[in-house]
Amino acid sequence: MLQQTQVITVIPYYLRFLQRFPDINSLALAPLDEVLALWSGLGYYARGRNLHQAAQLIVSHHGGEFPRDLAAIQQLPGIGHSTAAAIAVFAYGGHCAILDGNVKRVFARCFGIDGYPGERKTETLLWQMAEQLLPREKIQGQIESYTQALMDLGATICTRSKPQCAACPLQPDCVAFREKRIDKLPTAKPRKPLPQKETVLLLLLWRGEILLEKRPPTGIWGGLWCLPEMPLGENAAAYCARHFDLRAHPLPELPPLDHSFTHFKLRIYPQPLQVVTHTLAARENGAIWLTFEDALGAAIPTPVRKLLLPIYNKVCL
Repeated sequence: MLQQTQVITVIPYYLRFLQRFPDINSLALAPLDEVLALWSGLGYYARGRNLHQAAQLIVSHHGGEFPRDLAAIQQLPGIGHSTAAAIAVFAYGGHCAILDGNVKRVFARCFGIDGYPGERKTETLLWQMAEQLLPREKIQGQIESYTQALMDLGATICTRSKPQCAACPLQPDCVAFREKRIDKLPTAKPRKPLPQKETVLLLLLWRGEILLEKRPPTGIWGGLWCLPEMPLGENAAAYCARHFDLRAHPLPELPPLDHSFTHFKLRIYPQPLQVVTHTLAARENGAIWLTFEDALGAAIPTPVRKLLLPIYNKVCL
């Protein structure tokens, strides 16, 4: 959960998740829909899918016990080098170097390392630094304290903006501080304008229910329940008749909704429709009719939640 997401955002999701899935076995046995429902709103849903798959692999390949070996941990879905090392350190006292975003920032500033940390050459140099700086003596509890201190230093002192250099224990040796390059290191990612995409999402209304479609297991909102998507420029009523075997007439359009992803921006044009008649054929196409309350409790992406909530508050409350 902490990959790409701040602690303050994660905490309520983490607590709810652990309450429902207190151990690996309960997570492995749960339907993916339930896992993603608890993840709904946290974003980067591949993490939830990977976590569920990892739990299943741990049960089937490791007897339900989380592996101790760094290489075995790294083979689990969604776990890279640094995350695997952090697990090995904090769970088992493994003598491993980590390199999360906070640690990269500390190293880049302290040692004056230029170059965007996401580039292979710079990242390789930072990994070499991380390995070299590991405590040589393997004293019980030392590696955990060292690793936590590095992470906390970057998270609370050597922050991205307004770092507290006066309180930093590394200040006397910090190249960036000495050369007045704190705001220049680490080197920022080269900026490219994000491409803009557009789509239409259909809000099909029928006697207090809404039609949701299951997204493919991979790609945008993979495995989540979503409003049916329609290409721009199509006739909504004709599209619904063709794809869902139902008659509907369009209601007044809602304002467009903008949503940003890591690699592109999406403008959503919501199109409400009042369904006049329909058959059960929708279920055969991976779609389902749900009450608004059930839909809001399902695994839905944030933009869909934003579209459903005003209608629910207006119609159902």
